Amino acid sequence: MVTYPILKDAEEFLYKGNEIGVLVIHGFTGSTQSVHYIGKRLADNGFTVYGPRLTGHGTHPEDMEMASFQDWIRDVEASLIKLKETCTSIFVAGLSMGGTLALYLAERHPELKGVIPINAAIHLPNLHQNYRNLRNSGLRFAEGIGSDIKKEGVQELAYSKTPVKAMGDLISLMEVVRKDLYKINIPMFILSSTIDHVVPPENSKEIYNAISSVDKTFFFLKNSYHVATLDNDKELIADECIRFIQKHTNSE
Repeated sequence: MVTYPILKDAEEFLYKGNEIGVLVIHGFTGSTQSVHYIGKRLADNGFTVYGPRLTGHGTHPEDMEMASFQDWIRDVEASLIKLKETCTSIFVAGLSMGGTLALYLAERHPELKGVIPINAAIHLPNLHQNYRNLRNSGLRFAEGIGSDIKKEGVQELAYSKTPVKAMGDLISLMEVVRKDLYKINIPMFILSSTIDHVVPPENSKEIYNAISSVDKTFFFLKNSYHVATLDNDKELIADECIRFIQKHTNSE
């Protein structure tokens, strides 16, 4: 079995700060590179920030082909335990499938102080259709989905091809999360790009309408595409995340 090295800038990151912890989760076929700026800004504000590398990501598409959505769930559950070792208040933020995993944690951990999904995916009809067409075709890899970024010259560190098997795992994860959205009643700050070529903005609207949280905010990102955490609005996202976290810790 081939062991692929972790790509430069795809490593997990941990910034040790105060007792307020923030788990920052990257997306499907992507890497921690896409959320590192947000993580660093949060850390600069004094928070303890952890950005795990999801199983099969940040190395080679063949690694991802071997992974399952249960692996990604175990990754974020373990990450939560890691933060709880030193933090008393924990928030979870995630981009794309990272947002889906953040919602998964919010459904099962009411002790979380807040959740921040960024262009989170819960229902992708085009992906469903592509997967149906490809799953019995014998094709192992489809075209990559990375770097949907409006800002010129910015590249996401993501796989250039997507394992067909992993598409099925993402669909399974979204189905698990979508049916339990009503269980969420912790504060939520939803960020959604008005133009997104990967995850239709209707996903964020459905999340907003489906959760039981009284404290919920919908925030439009008007100058970024899907990978908003690397795009024109990345500073704005960091500012708003810091504001949200401060609001829900200072009021205690």
